[in-house]
Amino acid sequence: MPAQSQTPAWPSKPVRLVVAFPPGGIVDNVARQIQPRLQAALGQTVIIDNRSGAGGTVGSMEVARAVPDGYTLLMVFDSYATYPLVYPKLGFDVAKDLLPVTQIASNPLVLVVNPKVPAQDLKGFVGLLKSQPGRYNYASVGPGSSNHLTAEYFKAETGTFVTHIPYRGGGPAQQDLLGGQVEMMFLSAVLAQPHVKAGKLRALAQTGARRASAYVDLPTVAESGYRGFEVNSWVGMLAPAGTPRPIVDRLQAEIRRIVIDPAFAARLQEQGLTGIANTPEAFGAALKLEQAKWTRLVHERQLSLE
Repeated sequence: MPAQSQTPAWPSKPVRLVVAFPPGGIVDNVARQIQPRLQAALGQTVIIDNRSGAGGTVGSMEVARAVPDGYTLLMVFDSYATYPLVYPKLGFDVAKDLLPVTQIASNPLVLVVNPKVPAQDLKGFVGLLKSQPGRYNYASVGPGSSNHLTAEYFKAETGTFVTHIPYRGGGPAQQDLLGGQVEMMFLSAVLAQPHVKAGKLRALAQTGARRASAYVDLPTVAESGYRGFEVNSWVGMLAPAGTPRPIVDRLQAEIRRIVIDPAFAARLQEQGLTGIANTPEAFGAALKLEQAKWTRLVHERQLSLE
């Protein structure tokens, strides 16, 4: 009787890692790099389950409603902080129904332009925008996305006007950017890198507080004259609210060991990513700061997120 009443050690069966975006994106990419190492550390199969739709909210809602036993986890990126702004009838509470485990990695966004744009640096580009307000367009993967809000933040800081062209995903947005149908985009450093190296896009600045290792020759927006400008795209893990704290701590500790491993860290850096693996408390605090920042911007700029 006493033996039967004891809670079995976690994990005692496969763990499902819900990726709230389609295969091939940055969240899926990080999840698939983490998966074999996490699987080895836990001694159980880790199954990646891509549940995309509605900007990541479909997969997020599924995990929010899952049993909080450590066997269903969620991988998202920075758009998670803007869910309440974009989806007022979300169906779950990001602050109450999901529990931060850890931010895994981050990377800056890179301001890229089609090579046809006659500007070689950020100063020249801002001058060009000011001389022809409304002449140029910028792409995003949809209202409320990080590249949408970062562009609006950039417009506010530089006093420029660029027209927003929202797309239904990163693929179509990048395709039109490469084709010259839109001229500008704040693109994830990981996604921008191959196009910049091939000369198909021109990088003008990066949005981090410091230069990313994959872009050591590219100045930050802050270095280019706009002090305090900082935006980072990130990938993180969450669990259903009520997940036992020992399980959350175990997950965070195992991911930290993976991320600080020199070989794994070097692999991330080659892609323009920086490992984080912070505590649940630090991740939660970072989420609150981002939510406050973007809420203030949306209200001040009276942005439509429909």
